[in-house]
Amino acid sequence: MKTPLLIEKYSIGIGDRFGREGVAQLAALQKAAAAGVEVIPVWNKSNREHTLIGSTPADTRSAAEAAVKAAGWSAPYHLDADHIGLKTVDRFLPHCDFYTIDVADFIGQEAGPGDISGIRDSLQPLIGKTFPGLGLDRPLDTATVENFLGAYALAIREAGQIYRHIESARGKDHFIAEVSTDEAETPQSPLDLFLILGALAGEGVRVQTIAPKFTGRFNKGVDYVGDVRQFAREFERDLLAIRAAVAEFGLPQNLKVSIHSGSDKFSLYGPVRELLEKHGAGLHLKTAGTNWLEEVIGLALAGGNGLEIAKEIYAKAFDRIDELSQPYATVIDIRRDELPVPATVSGWNGEALAAALTHEPSDPRFNSSLRQLVHISFKVAAEMGPAYLDAIDAAHDTIANCVTNNLYDRHLGPLFMTLSPNQ
Repeated sequence: MKTPLLIEKYSIGIGDRFGREGVAQLAALQKAAAAGVEVIPVWNKSNREHTLIGSTPADTRSAAEAAVKAAGWSAPYHLDADHIGLKTVDRFLPHCDFYTIDVADFIGQEAGPGDISGIRDSLQPLIGKTFPGLGLDRPLDTATVENFLGAYALAIREAGQIYRHIESARGKDHFIAEVSTDEAETPQSPLDLFLILGALAGEGVRVQTIAPKFTGRFNKGVDYVGDVRQFAREFERDLLAIRAAVAEFGLPQNLKVSIHSGSDKFSLYGPVRELLEKHGAGLHLKTAGTNWLEEVIGLALAGGNGLEIAKEIYAKAFDRIDELSQPYATVIDIRRDELPVPATVSGWNGEALAAALTHEPSDPRFNSSLRQLVHISFKVAAEMGPAYLDAIDAAHDTIANCVTNNLYDRHLGPLFMTLSPNQ
């Protein structure tokens, strides 16, 4: 009998758009391990990203395995079928062991009686109980459960169907399930999260990470926009909701929060670290796109042809901003009046372009809008084909240094380095 596959306490999503930076990413994680904290890599790539680039889940698996071998990585690692649904999951099944089940589009949709009744039955034993710390100062009543069902029943049922489909292919307990509600319109309350987890348990979903919606904006590749204190309150209440759900519903003991679009949320890393330490909790952080940005920064710093490729990416992205922005409209805030015209950028040297792209808020040359535009423009690089790939291969050492330092200095260090895996 195989041992059930469990996600480790601390993990980080390290998307690698073009499959070239795995060794550099692992170097940052090896540096963290040498300092005493094990953070497990999860290479994540969505069906949308594969479609935009023209890659496949098999390509991601091959790149990850090659990186693990080349780096001498001996700890676990995982591959995430990111934001999948029933229509997109099948191509990932032979290659991935981690599945982000995205049901945000089903939240608030009307469910039929058949969808509701079974979930209602699974939550019925909770009626009359009290759950301190979940924002409910009275026993849970039927009306509260019915309101919850009206909003979440269809999403829960969809998650159950997707989970069972994966299980039929991968086998029971031989994959990691994450359920994502982070792209919903409104945040979930701690009680909502608790009931979601209870309903998922009733559907037989052995969820190991849950990605809730938080207040504020989690824009791609830039810092959090919102009230940090409010986020900290929500995050702590979610940790309490997870603890209560594990105890009440028999969910996996390692169940933890996942923060999506977590890269570069520098203002949140301190509060998150403090709360993880306070509660002895785990975390999954997704940082996918920041790696691609480091490739472009490395091209700029390499000069020569690399710099010209970086400038070409920006010029084409500038001309196609509406097209490129459309899939990411809810997670970017590009102010067009802040974007320099390509003719201006064409006169910059490599240091100037790299400074505009590098997320150093104290540097007056940093341009948040320019960074976000390039963040969503990897399709432009993919269309360049060998010209782009040859350029990043030629600038390998410079790019690798950028990738490793960014991941360790700006993400792993501030978030994890005072924590112990055994807390």
